[in-house]
Amino acid sequence: QVHLVESGGGLVQAGGSLRVSCAASGSIFRINTMGWYRQAPGKQRELVAHITREGSTNYADSVNGRFTISRDVAMNTVSLEMNSLKPEDTAVYSCYAEIQSTYYGPRVGTWGQGTQVTVSS
Repeated sequence: QVHLVESGGGLVQAGGSLRVSCAASGSIFRINTMGWYRQAPGKQRELVAHITREGSTNYADSVNGRFTISRDVAMNTVSLEMNSLKPEDTAVYSCYAEIQSTYYGPRVGTWGQGTQVTVSS
């Protein structure tokens, strides 16, 4: 069994910065793509950023240039540094990872429980 546990988040004023992190634990052979999604009240969940095992990144247009995703492959962690935060960034941020538990096992999409980020105007 594999778990993703997020930390960080909280309340910040517009223009401020926050960092959220996620650590994977359990039966892990390899973690492929890791990423962050967010869901605001009344809206669908959307991709914020992805990072591959090799370090290639992809960002949503709405956060490009303000957010930075990074990961530690050896430690099975991924972080999201959020700068110049806007009220519209307010959402529950969830960690995502594609995890193989064995060499021949499938890539299984796994989600964290989510952490609240609130940006006040």
